[in-house]
Amino acid sequence: MLRTLGHRALTVVSTTLMLLGGSLLATAPPSAAHAAVPDTIPLQITNNSGRGEQVYVYNLGTQLSTGRQGWADANGTFHPWPAGGNPPAPAPDASIPGPAAGQSTTIRMPKFSGRIYFSYGRKLVFRLTTGGLVQPAVQNPADPNRDILFNWSEYTLNDSGLWLNSTQVDMFSAPYSVGVQRADGSTAGAGRLRSGGYTAVLDALRGQPGGWAGLIQTRSDGTVLRALSPLYGVETGALPASVIDDYVNRVWQKYTASTLTVTPFAHQPDVTYHGRVLGDVMNFTDSAGAVVTSFQKPDASSVFGCHRRLDAPNDQVRGPISRTLCAGFHRSTLLTNPHQPDSGAAGFYQDAVTNHYARAIHAQMADGKAYAFAFDDVGNHESLVHDGDPRQARLTLDPFS
Repeated sequence: MLRTLGHRALTVVSTTLMLLGGSLLATAPPSAAHAAVPDTIPLQITNNSGRGEQVYVYNLGTQLSTGRQGWADANGTFHPWPAGGNPPAPAPDASIPGPAAGQSTTIRMPKFSGRIYFSYGRKLVFRLTTGGLVQPAVQNPADPNRDILFNWSEYTLNDSGLWLNSTQVDMFSAPYSVGVQRADGSTAGAGRLRSGGYTAVLDALRGQPGGWAGLIQTRSDGTVLRALSPLYGVETGALPASVIDDYVNRVWQKYTASTLTVTPFAHQPDVTYHGRVLGDVMNFTDSAGAVVTSFQKPDASSVFGCHRRLDAPNDQVRGPISRTLCAGFHRSTLLTNPHQPDSGAAGFYQDAVTNHYARAIHAQMADGKAYAFAFDDVGNHESLVHDGDPRQARLTLDPFS
C-alpha cells in the first residue's frame, strides 16, 4: 500500500518528541541558549558511491513554525504542497540535482521535521492525496518507485539544534552516512558501514534459512535495490508469519512463572514495572502492585512493527514499557535477562530465533549502531547525531561494497 506523510514520519507531538520513520528522536524544549540556531543550515552532500547515474535529492517535511507539509528547494526555501486529489495527483517536482560521482554539492536545511531522499538514475514519484503526501512504499509491487534505487535520511532542525539519523527501519538500501560539524570545528558521524559491509549484509540475509533471503528485491537487470524490513517481509509473505513464534512462546512461558522487570527511563532508575503472564496476556504492575497496562501475546507483525499488540502511545507508562518489550524481542534478550532494557550489546541477537535483518546490519556498522527497527534507540544503540549549535550537516553517499 502507498502511505501518506505522517503514517510514521514527520509527526511533532506535544512532549517535544519527534517520531521520524519509526525512529524516536528526543529533543529538548527550545531555550535561550540555543535560540541562535539559524533558520537554515548547510547540508553538504558528497557522492562517494562510485556509481555513474545522475543523483536526485529531495528535502521533504513539516515546517515546524506552521505545521504545514511541503518541500524545500536547494536554498532552503519552503514550498507548501498544493491540494491533493482522489485518486492521488502528481506532486510538484521537488528534485534537486545531486553531486556527480566524486563530487559534493551543498543545499540548505530549514527548520523541518523531515526527510532527505536521494535516488540514482531516476526521479522518485510523489503524489498528493487529500490527506497529504504519498511516500514510496516499495513493499507494494505496484508502487511506481519499486524499481528505483533510492534511500533517505531523517532529521529535525529546530531552535534546540539538529537531530540527524540514518535509518533502516523500512529497508536496507543505497548506503549512506550522516554527520554534523559543531561550533568548535569538531565533527560527529553515524551510519557508516564497515568496508565490505553493504555486501556482507546482503550475503548474511541470503545465507540465513527461513525466508530471510526473500527480503532482497532486485530489478529485472539484476541490480539489487534493497532488502525489506522484516515487518514488510511478513506483510508481503517473504517471511513466514510464524518466523518469531517460537521465541514469543518461550518468553510467554518463562514469565508465567517468573517476573520481567522493566526500567524504561535511564534517568529514573526508581521507576520500574513488573510483568507477569496470565494466559495470553502479560500484565504490568507498578510499585504499589496496581496493573498499569497489559499486552496480548504478540505476533510477528506486532513485534517487527512495534505496533498493534505492542503499540507504543506517547505517554509515560504503556509507551515506554512497549518500547522496551519491542527492543527485547528484536534483540532476543528477554529470555536471558529478566531486567530490561539491556545496557550493552554483547548479548543481542544470540538466540537462533531473532531479527536476523537487524543482527546483520548492526554487525556491519563501523560503530555498531543503526536504526534497524523502530525502537532501536532503546539503550542508545541508534545511528543518530545531534548538536545544539550545528554549523553544517553532512550526508555522504557511500560505496556499494
